[in-house]
Amino acid sequence: MKLELRFFASLRETLGVSQESVTIPTTVKTIAELRTYLIERGNPWSEVLAEGKVLRCALNQHMVDNNTALQDGAEVAFFPPVTGG
Repeated sequence: MKLELRFFASLRETLGVSQESVTIPTTVKTIAELRTYLIERGNPWSEVLAEGKVLRCALNQHMVDNNTALQDGAEVAFFPPVTGG
């Protein structure tokens, strides 16, 4: 399955990349499994996407949760929660 990944704010800064095209194994079917797959790349991926980190995720520009199924050709965006004041 092919995906377009997007990374925003501090994630982009730490990873040194704002977007990436990836082909993932067919066993990766959800946002949570994608995150685990990316963590397995090692640092800095494992640090930025670690299980304890609170991250927001969008699939094709719609906010989704970790159990959302992936779709071939989809855009998946990761970004930290936004705070304001």
